[in-house]
Parts: sequence; C-alpha cells; structure tokens
Amino acid sequence: MADGAGGAGKAVKTEHFESFDGTQLAIHRMGAGRPLILLHGLFSSAHMNWIKWGHDTAIAETGREVIMLDFRVHGESEAPQDPAKYPQNVLVRDVAALVDHIGLADYDLGGFSLGARASLHAVAQGILAPQRLIIGGMGTAGLGEWQKRASFFKRVIDEFETIERDDPAYFSMQFLKSQGVDRVAARLLLDAMPDMDLAELANVTMPTLVVCGDEDRDNGSAEELAAMLPNATFTEVSGTHMSSVTKPDLGRAMADWLGGSL
Repeated sequence: MADGAGGAGKAVKTEHFESFDGTQLAIHRMGAGRPLILLHGLFSSAHMNWIKWGHDTAIAETGREVIMLDFRVHGESEAPQDPAKYPQNVLVRDVAALVDHIGLADYDLGGFSLGARASLHAVAQGILAPQRLIIGGMGTAGLGEWQKRASFFKRVIDEFETIERDDPAYFSMQFLKSQGVDRVAARLLLDAMPDMDLAELANVTMPTLVVCGDEDRDNGSAEELAAMLPNATFTEVSGTHMSSVTKPDLGRAMADWLGGSL
C-alpha cells in the first residue's frame, strides 16, 4: 500500500486487488467514516477526476471514506489486451468485485460520465444496492444511445495518428495521449458497454443527485434523466463536460448533498 498526495495535501492510500477475472485494479482511499465509492469518467482516472481537483477532500470532510476505483484500462489499473477480459458490462462487474473485496454492505455510490453510466447499469440491474447515488455528467443519450458515443471514440482510436488539429476529434485524441491510454484495450472496452433500456431507470429508487455542468450536453439532457428517476434531485454547476470536473463547484455540490445524510 502506498500513500500519495490528496487534493488538499491529505494522504490518499492506494492499493490493488484482483477483480472477478484476475485483472489487477487500483483503489485510492481518502478519509474515514461512511463509505462512498466514486467512479471516474472515460479515459480519465481517479486522480484526474477526483483527487487532482480536491473533490475527494471536500467529500471526506463530511465524515466519509472516499473509495475511488481506477477502472480497467484506466489510471493505475491493468489494461489487458485479451478480448476474453471484456464481457458485456465488464465495468459493472469490476465495481461489484470491489464491493465484495472490501466487504461493503452499507455504502453510497457516485460517478462522473462513464462512472455514472456504470453506476446506473449496476443499480438498475440489481447488481449493486447503495443507499444513495450520485450521477455526474450524464444524460439520457449517454445511456440509451451509448453506441453513438462509442463510435466517436472508436474513430479517435482508429484514426489516432492522422487526426488533424481542426478535426472535432483532435482534443479527444490529445486527451487519450496525455493519459497514456492503451488503445487496443480501450477499443475492446468500448465494445463491452451496451445501450441501456431507459425503462430500467424506474428500478433506481434510492435518493439520487444528478449533477451536471450548465454547458455540458455531451451525454444529452441530465435534467431529463433526473426527471426519469423516481427519487432524484437535479442541480447544475458551472462548466462543460471537460471543465466542470476541474472546478470546486462539483465536489462542493456533492459534499453539500451528502452532508445531511449521515
């Protein structure tokens, strides 16, 4: 187990565990108290989404242990290139393996973008049962029309070396490059994420915060998503899909909503 710097200089403890298929995944833990699992966005990491900007610290200060997973193909977790390592909804299975590994029975769950998507799939299918749920940077299109979004990233991967600066995909290519993403593994992962039947959202009955940047339309309408959830609160923070996660407003909104639930 190794320690690293948190968003406000506090220690983050990092450890690894074996997921359901033996893939080594990294967990980063901050604070003490009621457990909150946080899941990061596509081709990002726990460090890039939660730790770098201090969101983990803001939430930990509400009296929680923040448990941040690096998905396979992301961050400090392994990126296997074997297609057999990517069954449908593999990320949901990884989160379930994390819950089993730590032995959690009473916990909360939150995610941004890809992490929000995985959280909703897990809860809607009855695989996970957190007491409270946070859905960040996600709308109805990112769930029901995922294959369209995935096609964009497959193009980024397939045309990686030839994307021009004036291409709308250029920024995404640069982000993948900056994060050192294994493109072979990433493409396999994209094919392991199915569209969601939005009718399944009726199964997500716990108190849920839907939070999204006021300029973020990358995954469709977050407000529409909140309206489809039986027990959701919708709030906006400043920013686009990429910038909202870098601003303190996001962590503050999450911490404020969680603060009254202990």
